[in-house]
Amino acid sequence: MKLLNTYDDRDDAEEAACKLSGEKRLASERDATVVIYSLFGIPSWGNFHRLGMYNLDELKSLLERRAS
Repeated sequence: MKLLNTYDDRDDAEEAACKLSGEKRLASERDATVVIYSLFGIPSWGNFHRLGMYNLDELKSLLERRAS
């Protein structure tokens, strides 16, 4: 498992964790008065797409336009 993303809000982190497939782990750490939530999981294209990372929806539309 690798660190996939970090979140400032617990609800956002838990929602993202629910979207992942495979192994996953949500960890929190406190820095002074700020809590940071780290989401660990399998770094796969499917998980990146589920989390909305790297503009994969835009890449898909560009590739579809290129093919036509």
